[in-house]
Amino acid sequence: MPRLAQYDWIFAVGTLFAMLDAYNNGANDVANAWATSVSSRSVSYRQAMVLGTVFEMVGAIAVGARTADTIKNGIIPNSAFRGDAGVQMLAFTCALAAASSWVMWCTRHSAHVSSTYSLVSAVAGVGVATVGASKVQWGWNKGKGLGAIFAGLGMAPAISACFGAVIFMLIKLIVHVRANPSRWAVWTSPFFFLVAATICTLSIVYKGSPSLGLAKKPKSYIVAVTMGTGAGVCLLSALFFVPYVHAKVIKKDYTLKWYHVFLGPLLFNRPAPADADKAIVPNYNVVQEDEEEKPNVGNHEAKLDIGSPAITPATPFTLVNGERSSNEQNTVGTESQDLTYKERMAQNEAKFHAKLRQKSGLLGWAMRTLHENQMGPGQIYETKNMKTLAKRIPAMIVCGALYGANYDIHAAQSGVHGTPEGDRMAAVYAHAPKYANEVEHTYSFIQVLTACTASFAHGANDIGNSVGPWAVIYSAWSTGDAAKAKAPVPVWQLAVLSAMISIGLITYGYNIMKVMGNKITYHSPSRGCSMEMGAALTVLIFSQYSLPVSTSMCITGATVGVGLCNGTWRAVNWQRIGLLVLAWILTIPIAGTLGGVSMGILLNTPHFK
Repeated sequence: MPRLAQYDWIFAVGTLFAMLDAYNNGANDVANAWATSVSSRSVSYRQAMVLGTVFEMVGAIAVGARTADTIKNGIIPNSAFRGDAGVQMLAFTCALAAASSWVMWCTRHSAHVSSTYSLVSAVAGVGVATVGASKVQWGWNKGKGLGAIFAGLGMAPAISACFGAVIFMLIKLIVHVRANPSRWAVWTSPFFFLVAATICTLSIVYKGSPSLGLAKKPKSYIVAVTMGTGAGVCLLSALFFVPYVHAKVIKKDYTLKWYHVFLGPLLFNRPAPADADKAIVPNYNVVQEDEEEKPNVGNHEAKLDIGSPAITPATPFTLVNGERSSNEQNTVGTESQDLTYKERMAQNEAKFHAKLRQKSGLLGWAMRTLHENQMGPGQIYETKNMKTLAKRIPAMIVCGALYGANYDIHAAQSGVHGTPEGDRMAAVYAHAPKYANEVEHTYSFIQVLTACTASFAHGANDIGNSVGPWAVIYSAWSTGDAAKAKAPVPVWQLAVLSAMISIGLITYGYNIMKVMGNKITYHSPSRGCSMEMGAALTVLIFSQYSLPVSTSMCITGATVGVGLCNGTWRAVNWQRIGLLVLAWILTIPIAGTLGGVSMGILLNTPHFK
């Protein structure tokens, strides 16, 4: 059949909303997936952006899903469209528009939701408007109907919480409670590499390689590959990682370089410097003693423009385990009584932006340009304002691209001291034991492995789900045949959406990260790798029973489970959990209503004949 030229506009609109949906996926879902690693300080936000971009794109383009399921998990039977390619195009365009609009609004307001659930709900709403409620698969439908999809809303976080708690309790009992935890962490690390590598291999087999068909191989083949990979990583860690970390942590050899890891067992014979008295490892504490050098940007949407440079910074103070130092409490306490909540937030924002203006790069130039070129009185079309705007626009573009990479995620997660949020987070952190940095350093390597694998699997599988509606629109438009529901997805479509996901993570991912991770409970590398392995196990089990599940919901459930391992429910920020669950629940009716109403209006709009 020829191309449907009369519906070029539907394909164009559908393409725009598909790209917006992918952008939101990067800013919301992918950002949440990396929030655990960033919150634990195993990787920086910039490193997460680079690693996330690489592994998402490699997973999608190299081994990603190549078949677009038009009906999105069997929600609408293909026969319901009665061979009308135009209606099919319109249906999935409305679904993409509804889902992307809702997720964009949530991302803008730092509300984490599942992009997959948003799209599923929107498709269900479109199905009701197109073919009626009776044609929509509301039941289980072999794990592909709405009943199965929404059952995961409650089951996935609970199961993931159990797995995360079990793994962390294993680390806690084997390492953290020991008299000399550093040695136990070093010598038992091959075992945890074995566990992590096995889980990661299973993730790639069952979730991260749709086009390779690894999941269809004989069970003996899968077991051999999985155990072989896990054992191989375990052996390599014993030969190279253990001697390296032993020299760095146990011997406290501060002269050690990263490339010395290749010396392997020879490092056991390497003499440590005579004056070595402290292991040189990163500081993994969420709230650090030099926090006064990093202005807290707070739990709000930071603006690119400072409207009033007259705000006077308050007297700096030092945070030690969430508390101010005693010699500064009186001075700051007196001053804080005179500040309202809005003033306190504006003050912290001004201090953060003042620091950015001191930078020498593009962002520093952009922030200085915005600060020095304020819009004057009168309308925007005043001559002076037009000239000012011409100077501000390039700076605003630069800020939009680079602001997130310089955002202080940990400061935003811990909140502003003296505000209700800051005090609540200080109370949550106070109930979480802080383990030695030498011990946590060992697990930071394991967490990088689990985070990269999760990102690879997300790119291979979840992007394939996101590209489905767009691929259907393209197939119906280019062939004029509604039956092309399962046509192969062109690689260029996967590449485009992968790029949009990366852009979303880089430019706006911080807006979701700041309300996840440490905003739920205290994070550290040993906790973080437990959360990620627990979430991965849950996704694997659900996939074995063909039950769709949100990776974001699994990592959130695992975060709560590990947080409860601190021994008290007060170690979890239940207010944040309540807001997350509320956003998840509201996604179903809102995205479904938006999709159904838009499809109903467009499908039944009066027109001249």
